[in-house]
Parts: sequence; C-alpha cells; structure tokens
Amino acid sequence: MQNEEIISIIRKQRAFFKTGQTKDVTFRLDALKKLKKAITENENALQNALRNDLGKSAFESYETEIGVALKELNFHIRKLKHWVKPKRKPTPLALLPSGSRIYTEPFGNVFIMAPWNYPFLLLVQPLIGAISAGNTVLLKTSPYVPEYEKTIGRIIEETFPQQYIALVSGGREVNQFLFQQRFDYLFFTGSPSLGKVVMKAAAEHLCPVTLELGGKSPCVVTENAKLKLAARRIVWGKFLNAGQTCIAPDYLLVHKNVKEELLGLIKEEIEKQFGKKPAESPDFPRIVNEKAFERLSVLLSHGKIVCGGETNRETKYISPTVIDGVQPEYPVMQEEIFGPILPVMTYENTGQAIEFINSREKPLAMYIFSSDTKEIRNILNSTSAGGGCINDTIIHIANSHLPFGGVGNSGMGKYHGKFSFDTFSNHRAVVKSSSLIDIPVKYAPYSKWKQRIIKLLLG
Repeated sequence: MQNEEIISIIRKQRAFFKTGQTKDVTFRLDALKKLKKAITENENALQNALRNDLGKSAFESYETEIGVALKELNFHIRKLKHWVKPKRKPTPLALLPSGSRIYTEPFGNVFIMAPWNYPFLLLVQPLIGAISAGNTVLLKTSPYVPEYEKTIGRIIEETFPQQYIALVSGGREVNQFLFQQRFDYLFFTGSPSLGKVVMKAAAEHLCPVTLELGGKSPCVVTENAKLKLAARRIVWGKFLNAGQTCIAPDYLLVHKNVKEELLGLIKEEIEKQFGKKPAESPDFPRIVNEKAFERLSVLLSHGKIVCGGETNRETKYISPTVIDGVQPEYPVMQEEIFGPILPVMTYENTGQAIEFINSREKPLAMYIFSSDTKEIRNILNSTSAGGGCINDTIIHIANSHLPFGGVGNSGMGKYHGKFSFDTFSNHRAVVKSSSLIDIPVKYAPYSKWKQRIIKLLLG
C-alpha cells in the first residue's frame, strides 16, 4: 500500500471522528453486530486461510481464535449500554455542594497492529474494544500470513466504510511509515524488541500505548502436583499452534523428585494428542516461515532430547520436542522460544525456583502445578507475571471478566472485556457545582477563620 493512500485513510478517519457519529451508543452496537455477522458468515474462509498460512486445524482456529472473538463480541454487545453510563462518585465535604462523575469518551483515531501467530484473535479482540469505546480504527496485520491478510482485508472492507475502520497491508517499510504518523492511541502486539521501537515512535507524539509483548513464561511443577493431569495440560498449552503462542509455557521448572515421572507422562501425552507420527497429525500446525524454522532448529542442538527433535525444512515441520539437562546459559533459555520446543530445568526447593524466576525479566504468564495451597500462595506472592493459571495453562485469556496484559518487559496495559473498553476510553473526571449556593471560604482575601475552616474541611 502506498504512503499517500495511508495518509488519505488517516485523514478521512480523523474527519469522520469529528462528526461525532462514533460516540453514539447505537452506532457502536450496530458496528459490533455487523462485525459479529461478518465473522460468522466468513468462518470457513477464515479457517481455510489459517490452515494455509499456519497449518491450523479448523477446530484449533475456532477454539483459539474465532470462537474466543465471538464470545468477546457477545460480552460487549450485552454490557456496552451499562459501561457508557457516567459513573457517580463520592464528593468530599470540601467540594460540596457538588456532584462527581466519571465520563468515558473515545480517544479518537486508534492504530492496532497485530502479529502473525494468532492473526485473527489478536487483531479483532482489541478492535472490539476500540469500537465499543467509540473510536475510528486503522488496522495492520502481518505479511507473514498472506492468505489470512487477504481474507481479513476483504471482510473489513465489505463490513465497514474506510473512514471508520480500515486495514492496511505491507511489510517493514509500511510499519515504519505508520509509526511516524500521529494517532490518538496505539495498540501493539509483538516482541519486546519491537515494542521498544513502537514506544519510541509513540513518544514523539505523546501517544498513549498498550504493548502486549511476550517473554519466557515459566511452568513450575512441584512435587505435590497431580502429574498425569499436569502432563496433559502442559502438552496442550505448549504445543497449541506448534508452540507459536506468546503465553505458551516457555520452559519447565520441575522438582527433582518428580521430573523423571513427569517427562515420561509428557512423552505419552504427546503421542495421545498427536499420534506416534505428529507430522501426519491433522491437528499439529507448522512453523510460520523458513526464517523461524532456521532459528528454532538451532535451539535443538543443546541438551538431551527426551522426545521429538525431528524436522522437515520443506514442510516447515518441527515435532513436539522436550529437552532435558538444560542450563540457563543455553541458547534455548536466552529468548522466547515461540515454537514446539520445551526445555526442562530441575529445582530442589521452592525458594530455588522462585529465585530463578525472579532473576529473569517478568513474564507474560506463569503456570503453577501443585495441590498444596500454601505452596501455591508462596510462589504467587514471591513472583510477578502478567497473568497465568494454577493447575492449567493458557485458559486465563478466555475469561472476559479478567484483564490480560504484561508487566515490565512483557508489556504494559490490559484488555479483554470491560478492560478493553477502559483501555480505549479516556476517563474524564467531572465535578458539577451548584449555581444556587456559593460558599466564600475558597476566595481571597484569606483570613484566619477561613484557614481554620479549610483545615477542618481538608483535615
């Protein structure tokens, strides 16, 4: 897409926002319902595109992307009229006679940039929040998923006028050009390194941002865990989308007393879920491109491969792989893996596991498998992460009542459900004072009796 065309779209969206149409609640609800209708009518097309680009099964596409987005849409449609109402707040004695309320208003022209790994969900879910809050929206998806990019581009174009919601396409040069433009809010999902670039660009315009990044999300399995259940849920969460998930368990921290049993159960569970030959399973996706395949292949060369390790360059296939004997300095522990490789490290006591987690950047998610409530509480209270699960993986993102987002290196800002509406809204504090009564204490000239009254009111 040419730069002139992008500038034209941004100008049209700014002009359209100034008309005030997007602030009307009925307009917002109609837009949400149109989006829902477009998704349901194009479900097969979206599933086919995700299969072509990422090798996702129709079930996985619906379970992790389409279905979650529809659930979020229904939640917003049901709740929006309540969310937009001004919220009455208490007024302190010193401000009486007055009333206090919080009004929500849209920021204006929002830019949402989505990654390639969950290209539909991570584009549409923030879009839902931006629509609910009353903004115009410019969307950008990744060129690494070309079939999906064409499909979602067509859906957006057929559903919304360009002056309201538009999708632009292109590679790195287009991204750089977009970052130079002025927006009223910027929402980015991607790597921490790119997040820093986005934040620097936003700072030039003092543009508020939400950064949904990633990191190495630990999975702690204690000696009190139900190992068979842990193995099943770890395999599901780790190898979903071939491990190309920002909140996938990135590495295991396993108590030394249960490690061997757990690894045996994980090996069995991989076979149960994907068969003896995962390459032939219709449910196991592929790596997005050759560059990612090459990067992941290098990570297989350190440590002891417990299972997996097979690769096929032609089909961009890497089997579900578990690596034991991993040391902190190994390449597989230096960056977010973003692939079907699960490194395993051992710990002897809870304090040692906590110390290791805290020695690294704060993760986007953390998972704890244990049946000991005191032990769980200790790990939670002694560490920090964007979110996570106890005795499960991944599923915390599917609850619209919970916020999703990172902390520190794994991002800033929260969304999902009401948190999405709040993210894309300016919360405007308004105090309405009475015009019938005017208490003279606050006005000059000041005196000792006024000072005593102010101390009493503010004390």
